[in-house]
Amino acid sequence: MKKLLITCQLILATQLFDCEGIAQEAVSARPNLVILMTDNQRWDAMGCYGNSIIKTPHIDRLAAKGFKFTNAFCTTSICAATRASIFTGQYRRTHGYSFEEPPMTIAAMRQSYPAVLKTAGYRTGFVGKIGVRLEPGVTDEMFDFFRSSKASDTKHPYYQTAPDGTTKHLTRINGDLAVEFLQSTKVAQPFCLSVSFSAPHPEDDNEQQYVYDREFEHLYDDVTIPLTLFEPRHFQELPEFLRVSMNRQRWFRRFDTPEKYQKMMKGMYRLVTGVDVQVGRIVAEIEKLGAANNTVVVFTSDNGLLVGEHGLTGIWLMYEPSIRLPLVIYDPRQSPHRKGRAVSELALNVDFGPTLLDLAGVEIPSSTQGRSLVPLLTGETVDWPKDFFYEHFYRPSHLKTNENNIPRSEGLRTERWKYVHYFGEEPKYEQLFDLASDPREINNLVADPRHGEILAAMRQRTQVLRERAGPPWKPSDKE
Repeated sequence: MKKLLITCQLILATQLFDCEGIAQEAVSARPNLVILMTDNQRWDAMGCYGNSIIKTPHIDRLAAKGFKFTNAFCTTSICAATRASIFTGQYRRTHGYSFEEPPMTIAAMRQSYPAVLKTAGYRTGFVGKIGVRLEPGVTDEMFDFFRSSKASDTKHPYYQTAPDGTTKHLTRINGDLAVEFLQSTKVAQPFCLSVSFSAPHPEDDNEQQYVYDREFEHLYDDVTIPLTLFEPRHFQELPEFLRVSMNRQRWFRRFDTPEKYQKMMKGMYRLVTGVDVQVGRIVAEIEKLGAANNTVVVFTSDNGLLVGEHGLTGIWLMYEPSIRLPLVIYDPRQSPHRKGRAVSELALNVDFGPTLLDLAGVEIPSSTQGRSLVPLLTGETVDWPKDFFYEHFYRPSHLKTNENNIPRSEGLRTERWKYVHYFGEEPKYEQLFDLASDPREINNLVADPRHGEILAAMRQRTQVLRERAGPPWKPSDKE
């Protein structure tokens, strides 16, 4: 019976979403905007990205009728900094926020996409994990409807008390609150709803780690998830500061045995499927509003996740699984011949806000460093970037050694090459990977004299883009 119920939930909104041709009530000329974001979701943990095991039919449906970006990345892989980048369209070194930093100010967040849209007449809503500490009063500047919650540890568990007094999984509560916002909208006023799911982020200090909705308890029981390709020698070839880092310590919690790997990955997949069900509910509610023909839906994640590659897990590092994002944009107003496309051009998290503002026809603040992705949706011929700068500064101040710590890094990713510099380490450590011949990033070519010229060029280009990304980074007193 449970499997039948889950199956019905998984197909419900897919059927409803087919009703694009139904008569619509009078709607605003400006599109409604819905941005749905998960936490720590790998780009390939979705059916539309080629994963044949995970069940994400509602998100897959958006991709099939919209745009799937195959080269989307975050510029800093950690939730606090990347979420501030998504709100502001700025690089970490410019907005200045991560853990252990002062809260974001009203002045700074008045340039965020929700605040700009609210000023422009949009009704703005937020549900879920905000992920950024804010000064008192900031949420009033940004949102008309604000319902904040998160799941990240045993103090912030997935099972919580819902507004109706019952105990529910947080993903379901997020869906309930998103529907509440939609039901309270007025069709004549455009809206922007941001839903930030905690899933599939683990409860870090919970032995189970991936605490999914018990309704999905037996989903994926009958499959074996392929093990992450990893050879012990690849781990041994890493520098000592990586081998004792937090990325390694958390690997022991989740992936150090094949049995644990299956348990953790299936838990993660159940969390993602739980999100997909709520995406279906949200899409169905938009349909009920009569707003389906004028509502743009964006689905993404804040950052990716290593699940055993190199004998590591977590985020922070510049390896592909950590920095690559899923990104689906469904715009029902696009001409039919453009729908269902895979977009290979580069897309960054700093581009999300400018894209939403551009879709709304609202002026993008001059403080924004990202660019609108709309030209890629409309097929406009534009000169598009071929590389981007990555930076990661956060290192827990209470940890004074490399053990269980996070190394700082910066680097450059082009269409073929990746350069990483772990600054602050002694001796100096760099990585150079040829992604064309080595997509798993195993062979570090820094010491290979045959690649000296490309290494010098990558170092120089990193410096150029670093300067464009903002002012020089300086560690705070705590760091």
